[in-house]
Amino acid sequence: MGSESTTRVREGTLRVRAEAAEAARIVRANVSGVALTSLRTFGRTVDLAAEALRGTVTDLLARRFQWREMLYQAWYLITVTALPAILMAVPFGVVVSVQVGNLIHQLGANSLIGAAGGLGVIQQGAPIATGLLLGGAGASAIASDLGARTVREEIDALRVMGIDPVHRLVIPRVAAMVLVAPLLNILVIFVGVVAGYVVAIGAQNVTPGSYWATFGAFTVLTDVWISLAKAVLFGFVVVIVACQRGLEARGGPRGVADGVNAAVVLSVASIIVINLVLTQVVTMFLPMRVA
Repeated sequence: MGSESTTRVREGTLRVRAEAAEAARIVRANVSGVALTSLRTFGRTVDLAAEALRGTVTDLLARRFQWREMLYQAWYLITVTALPAILMAVPFGVVVSVQVGNLIHQLGANSLIGAAGGLGVIQQGAPIATGLLLGGAGASAIASDLGARTVREEIDALRVMGIDPVHRLVIPRVAAMVLVAPLLNILVIFVGVVAGYVVAIGAQNVTPGSYWATFGAFTVLTDVWISLAKAVLFGFVVVIVACQRGLEARGGPRGVADGVNAAVVLSVASIIVINLVLTQVVTMFLPMRVA
């Protein structure tokens, strides 16, 4: 009896070890598979971005650029993002003014509210709000449009007819997004600064002269150009990710929905990471200074 129980225990131990080894193998295979798939997807996205940039230059030189499609896409992006931009900029400017204003009021430097509000809205708030709006509304619209065309085999039909879908569909959307992004960024800056100004003047007893004096003393023209450059870069990243997800949609309506979801999530995550890197680089080479 003792030898039989020992044998059963040993067999059970061996079985557990085999199952653990199999589970570890499956986990390693899944992790490596996800990593390789992610790298391949990133590579295809970079290739699409390079092809879009190269194709834009060649289409402009050859006078084959799809101006009508670009203007249509730009107008559509404006219609779906302008009102949400205003609705997002107003509370953002108010929150920055109130939170920073309360802290500065305790230090007895109410006149610096203009500087804090301007720096917060222009350097960080406006480009991030622009990127999130384009990543939410713009990316979902582009990914759903191209995804629906892909599952309906319209993209394959274009290739059969000798029409490059990148030149016909992707490049006009890239140009439209790059055109709309700085305009939307300017709108967010204007609305956010005005909202912060109204709160500072009406609720925090700051004089208009001191508000604008400190605003102009700490916020220089370089900050505006950096904000616009961020918005353009965010818009480019958003449209490339959305086009790549849309062109690779598979599996019918479910595939289109998955592509839209992936486009929005990847766009937002990319914007946050890129903004962190750009902020560190700008702070390193262009530190804040009094104008």
